[in-house]
Amino acid sequence: MIVRNHRRLGLLTAFLLTFLLSGIVSAQETPSEQTLFMTYVPNIQFSPVYVGLEKGYFAEAGIDLVLEHGDEPLGVDLIAAGEHQFGLISGEQLLTARGRGRPVVFVYEWFQRYPVGVVTPLESGIESIPDLAGRRVGLPGRFGASYSGLTALLSANGMTEQDIDLQEIGYNAPEVICVGGVDAAVVYINNEPLQIENRAQQGDCGDVTGVRVFPVSDAVDMVSNGIITNEVIIAEQPELVAAFIGAFDHALHDVIDNPAEAYLLSLTHVESLPISDALHEALTTMTADQAAWLADNPLTDPASRAARRAELLSQLKADFDVNELIQFEVLLATIDLWDADRLGLTEATSWTLTQDILLQMGFMEAPLDSLESAFTNDFLPPMNEG
Repeated sequence: MIVRNHRRLGLLTAFLLTFLLSGIVSAQETPSEQTLFMTYVPNIQFSPVYVGLEKGYFAEAGIDLVLEHGDEPLGVDLIAAGEHQFGLISGEQLLTARGRGRPVVFVYEWFQRYPVGVVTPLESGIESIPDLAGRRVGLPGRFGASYSGLTALLSANGMTEQDIDLQEIGYNAPEVICVGGVDAAVVYINNEPLQIENRAQQGDCGDVTGVRVFPVSDAVDMVSNGIITNEVIIAEQPELVAAFIGAFDHALHDVIDNPAEAYLLSLTHVESLPISDALHEALTTMTADQAAWLADNPLTDPASRAARRAELLSQLKADFDVNELIQFEVLLATIDLWDADRLGLTEATSWTLTQDILLQMGFMEAPLDSLESAFTNDFLPPMNEG
């Protein structure tokens, strides 16, 4: 009996120990809540985040991701103070913040090409940036990426804003261009030019029949939007930074590889996305077809992916109205700005150039003591992953 009781006690102890250990493991595996700050409002351009959520990449990385939208300067301050952990923020905002002593760091370059450029109607006679001299050029305002991009584009062509008739028009470039209010406008090249083209095709843009676009990235390689965090998180929780970037990178690859799937997965996050039953069915079929193509062609390159996207859009345009496809077109045009041989990589020369532009504009009073401390590539996943 005594032996039997000892055996029962041993079994009970083992059971309790197993139970307690399993509880500890479960608690450790519970995703930790982290906030990602994003600008503006939910938009198809944030599809990598939505795909990462819908496909469970952030959860698999141990992250319970909370999304918050607002103005960039506020987001930078919250991240610098450690109240939020990550943000999708522009390079110029990060540099100006570090110039004010904010300990924020750029850890993943999301946009490989600067998204700003100048759009002009074909009828304007403007065929190069020097042709803007003396012409009316619309600008949202003297702030942000649009103003930085215009300054860089003019500077690369030996010009300043004094050489043009700069007019602040808010974010109304399609409307102002179509009524002839300006000869050209500074825009996000993945959005407004498509809107103007669609209006022109429908005869709803005055005398405009088409547009010509001059991307900033064709002249200068400035740093655009990417993932930022703060120095404390990098020092104390490097595994968290690596996990977050790994999940985002995986999702970004998926969006680039299969934009039809990305659009469908974004529907629950962006209520304004156009979608009919017919378009939903078409995109579902295209999602499966693209997945099969990727299985047969696992080692793709940016050129082959771009060709597949062009083919996809051509097929859709044969069956659907341009107004229903406009946000899908925005997604495809934005992917062109993300795609590269090495996603996430940021270059020191781009940071030097961006800082020089901000100093020229007076947005920074002096160069950073250590520009290299503003960014890092240390957390990028290996190229064969994602």
